[in-house]
Amino acid sequence: MEPLIRAVDLCRVFQVGDVAVHALCDVSIDIYAEEFVAIMGSSGSGKSTFMNIVGCLDRPTSGTYYLAGRNVADLSRDELATIRNRQIGFVFQSFNLIPRLTALENVELPLFYGDDPLSEQRARAREALASVNLSDRAEHYPNQLSGGQQQRVAIARALINRPSLLLADEPTGNLDTPTGREIMNLLTRLNRERSITVVLVTHEAELAEYARRIVQFRDGCICADQKRPTIVGEVSRPAGALQ
Repeated sequence: MEPLIRAVDLCRVFQVGDVAVHALCDVSIDIYAEEFVAIMGSSGSGKSTFMNIVGCLDRPTSGTYYLAGRNVADLSRDELATIRNRQIGFVFQSFNLIPRLTALENVELPLFYGDDPLSEQRARAREALASVNLSDRAEHYPNQLSGGQQQRVAIARALINRPSLLLADEPTGNLDTPTGREIMNLLTRLNRERSITVVLVTHEAELAEYARRIVQFRDGCICADQKRPTIVGEVSRPAGALQ
């Protein structure tokens, strides 16, 4: 089976004044469809740089990145934008919701440049909100939602175009522990029930335990890659888990 993500000898060098900072050094990894992978490492380990390359937000200095069998280096700017909009969903630590828009309107944003009728866009947005148990908050504005609800709106927005890959960069960083567990259970459910590949960046071991595979970065390199037989969501439901 061909991997969904294939990185071959990725290097990323940033020039800071006269100093070359090697954020990634010869990183090679395969991630397959329907996996739930946690990328761990301390600040400066290279995990977010790797995530940016995987999400087609940045290009490596050298090495090759294949997404679904396509060499990303061969893609035009427009093709990369389409991939980011259609194939990849992004969830970040900051929710990045637009304050003047309702939850439903925030979820609809990725459909703005599409050709679907407005009625179909609205129906898809409502479906996405329902998938994160927020149908009753569709007309609420971000300042009327809790932190956990705002992150679920952000996840619904990431799901609106039915991506095959969900990239979550410290998605619980602004949440308290019980609410963070709710979000992690939601990501686990999306991975299992919708077969969405999830790549999670975190520095917290407790969150990494939700994944079936843990990849550890140190000094721009992969220092460990461990597959796990069970995940937290399969063993028990932490307090506050979504039903």
